[in-house]
Amino acid sequence: MQTTTARQSLWLDGVAPTSFPTCAEVTDTGFDAAVVGGGITGLTAALLLKRAGLRVAVIEADRVGRGVTGNNTAKVTALQSTVYSDLERQHGQEAAAAYAKASTAGVDLLAELAEGIDCGFERRPAHTVAMRPEDVETVEGELAAAVRAGLPAVSDPAPDLPFPVHAAVRLDDQVRIHPLSYAVGLARMVDGDGCRVFERSRVHQVREGEPATIRTEHGDLRAASVIVATHYPILDRGLYFARLEPTRSYCVAATLASGTPPTSMAIAAGGPGWSITSAGDRLIVGGQGHHVAERGDSAARFLALEAFAREHWDVAQVTHRWSAQDPVPFDRLPMIGTYRPGVRGLYVATGFAKWGLSTGTFAGSQLADLVLGRDAVDLFSPHRLSLSGLPTLARLNAKVGVDLVTDHLAPTGTTNLDDLAPGDACVRRDGLGKTGVYRDADGELHAVGLTCTHLGCVVRFNTAEHSWDCPCHGSRFDVDGEVLEGPATKPLEKRAP
Repeated sequence: MQTTTARQSLWLDGVAPTSFPTCAEVTDTGFDAAVVGGGITGLTAALLLKRAGLRVAVIEADRVGRGVTGNNTAKVTALQSTVYSDLERQHGQEAAAAYAKASTAGVDLLAELAEGIDCGFERRPAHTVAMRPEDVETVEGELAAAVRAGLPAVSDPAPDLPFPVHAAVRLDDQVRIHPLSYAVGLARMVDGDGCRVFERSRVHQVREGEPATIRTEHGDLRAASVIVATHYPILDRGLYFARLEPTRSYCVAATLASGTPPTSMAIAAGGPGWSITSAGDRLIVGGQGHHVAERGDSAARFLALEAFAREHWDVAQVTHRWSAQDPVPFDRLPMIGTYRPGVRGLYVATGFAKWGLSTGTFAGSQLADLVLGRDAVDLFSPHRLSLSGLPTLARLNAKVGVDLVTDHLAPTGTTNLDDLAPGDACVRRDGLGKTGVYRDADGELHAVGLTCTHLGCVVRFNTAEHSWDCPCHGSRFDVDGEVLEGPATKPLEKRAP
């Protein structure tokens, strides 16, 4: 029995990074459409636009698929915990039905695009289950709402799980894939015939115009239309940062000493919302979601997942652990459309609320439709007015204000750097600002200014993943200050220890 310290996704392990060029290597800088972000949404939109005859450029800050796409549970399903009862209660039955139609379209489109890609495509049932008696009413309500929304969901008295289930909803013919292999397959289909995929080319600015100018660290590109598919929008226009809650969730993968992992893709209603699936001989358990940079020991969340796995399965070894970040909209509906009201030529998709493989695929198709002059679903417009979400909107922005003030004023202590152990970090006052110091496994010190380059909040140290995370809008930086997650596009200032 072992506990892994690996900080890598099961999907990233063993898949060689792609090697598309940077923007510095492009000779023709003009395109019909530019897609910022090489994940599921951006690649789906790019491929559909290419098939429509447009010359498309995909611009990825790191490597294709190695962001949220390569760090999830690999579930592609229209049954998403208790989303239909939640949406019906908040927005009405018609909105829940529109979301069900969109999610189903996302699953179907992914299945179609996956043909010919070696990505471990499998059809599997998805379940929402009640692990506690008090959750039975919630699960039964979800079944009724899902059926009213048009899904062929049924009650399942015996899902493939090794613990008592008091009620369960099942939706058949959903999908499990290897998400990174799928994303790489999409990228390879996009690249060529006048279309390009660029990696290691962070976009810092988009200047609107005819054409628009996309400014990267390696030079400028131009395009008639620009899609921002960076998961969390990187352009500070449209006030997206004020309407999204950045959350993190965690996963562990394990081999079993006996027995087999479940074939179902299950999630528990209520409580901590345990997520359960498998890939080959690996059990995958996820959950423990929280607001980014929430105070507390983030490493304990991995331990909780491992404890849950060991409680219910004969775990031989935990082999992988990873996490992913998701922006949750204030009113629980994704945002897909023009970046600002009345603007054409600049589009965005965000707010998939942890169901990005299905919703992100649908969003990619909607973005392609908008670029091609077709209609999109009004319900998902980023400019909608959702009165039911106003209390959440007020809570999110009140939290930002509190974090901004209290973290700047909080005392730092008097940590002696000689006492800083490998793998630990401390915060020191540096004039009017603060410096974060981290000691790596080799004893080397890494120091950065702690003012987030997005809107000036103070970042906090993530003990499990050795990163500096912003509690306001979810930007994350490595110990040398380089950007790991947006909306920030610029690194933290490097400091002397």
